[in-house]
Amino acid sequence: MAPPAKRARTLTFEERLARLEEIASELDAENVDLAKALSLFEEGIEHLRSAAAELASAEATVQRLVERADGTFGVADAE
Repeated sequence: MAPPAKRARTLTFEERLARLEEIASELDAENVDLAKALSLFEEGIEHLRSAAAELASAEATVQRLVERADGTFGVADAE
């Protein structure tokens, strides 16, 4: 299902989270047929993977932050 994956790459982290919440609400509805549920689930997985990758990247950047002698912060060189 290519379109959701493409859409997931163009959304911001916050938009991905909002879409995941929408998907969860749609899946909670009692009248969702199986095909729609599977489509929503697949889209949700794509958004989840993209958001997790972005979060991991941000976390790695934060972990590389170092305090300089003058009290300012910078990013340490990757080892």
